[in-house]
Amino acid sequence: MLLKKNIKAGKISIFLIIFLSFLTYFEAVNANDLEGKTTEIKVLDKISSKNILIKLKNGQEVKHKDLMIKSMKCKNSEFDDNPEITAYIQVKDLTRNNNDEVFVFNGWIFSSSPSIAPFDHPVYDIWLVGCN
Repeated sequence: MLLKKNIKAGKISIFLIIFLSFLTYFEAVNANDLEGKTTEIKVLDKISSKNILIKLKNGQEVKHKDLMIKSMKCKNSEFDDNPEITAYIQVKDLTRNNNDEVFVFNGWIFSSSPSIAPFDHPVYDIWLVGCN
């Protein structure tokens, strides 16, 4: 009698382990769908009033005039009705030789609310446009 109960408990626990592993797998797949491989940023030159679209692969550094821009990560929101795009970027000003401040900007930027974490530079302005 005891042997039959253990076999049933073993079958149930194996089924539970398989079910939870599938559930974890599908959650990881959905999370990867939201994370992009490239970040699209618009850089505005405040002096000439010209802007340029820069596409960065995550982890790639791009030099644009006096700025070195690196995109670490970008992510799209889960909601389709009001999409939010976020990206973690690092920006260096190559004209500054001050060793105390390596980055002019190092943090998350948001497409819908650029004023939450503003990029403050006297010559350039950066906006997050997309994440693909």
